[in-house]
Amino acid sequence: MTGVFEGFATIGVLIALGILLAHLGIIDAAGQRTLSTLAFFVASPALLVTVLESSDVAEIFSGALLATVAAVLVTGAVFVVVAVVRREPLGETVVGTLCSAYVNAGNLGLPIASYVLGDPALVAPVILMQLLVLQPLALVLLDADASENRLSWRAVLARPLKNPITIGSFLGLMLAVTGTSLPATVHDPLELVGGMAVPSMLLAYGVSLRLGPLPGRGVPVGRLGLVVALKLVVQPAVAYLVGRFALDLDTPALLAVTVLSALPTAQNVFIIASRYERAQLMARDAIFVSTLASVPAVIVITALVA
Repeated sequence: MTGVFEGFATIGVLIALGILLAHLGIIDAAGQRTLSTLAFFVASPALLVTVLESSDVAEIFSGALLATVAAVLVTGAVFVVVAVVRREPLGETVVGTLCSAYVNAGNLGLPIASYVLGDPALVAPVILMQLLVLQPLALVLLDADASENRLSWRAVLARPLKNPITIGSFLGLMLAVTGTSLPATVHDPLELVGGMAVPSMLLAYGVSLRLGPLPGRGVPVGRLGLVVALKLVVQPAVAYLVGRFALDLDTPALLAVTVLSALPTAQNVFIIASRYERAQLMARDAIFVSTLASVPAVIVITALVA
């Protein structure tokens, strides 16, 4: 259980630092945009190359991946149906779907997989599925929503090749598939730059908490409640049901896929929302509330499933 508290404590300290820096006037709204832009265009792609470079590609095809995909599809589909009924714009629908189904598999998933589940490799299917499928698809839709002109199919298909995060994911995966290692003169600078990604995201998020409306005041409570319920109740429940009754996963694998599906909304959803200026307050509040609520959720799931 130590890994759960350590992971959440690390996030909390950096977010609090961002709040303090904004309160003291050291970082203003322009600085927050700079941090977000740096994380999106520079640090995140570098981090993805170095992380995926050494990943085990065989983990992608595990039973846990199928349960994870099912949980994401069902959770995302529920939010999309609600958004269509409410006639929400495409950009807000995409960001809301990410808030509902995109888990914090990086700076929370890795320590929890290591210290609670006992194997850091268990988080690989979640990370790769999100980085190589869910996120690129969301970015294509957001690019299309941000474009003033209707995009052709050729332009839509080419969009992922122009997005820095997708490019970083693809390069990292290709290195893993081919078993190629980058020379130290390339890998070390990338790793150093990639180290800025998570701190930049968390600091920018903390600044937004201080400078913007307090969580819960800028977003309708019902809409925020729906997102958090989908994230922390529906997604892990679907992962558990599919893993147990459809895939017959053993207890360690079932616990892993359920716990990882119950992780809160990832910070890079806020970075994406900020980059495209779509549903930023929703992303911010969903991260804040789901992060607080996921602590007891993970503890309860660990006790019940194990």
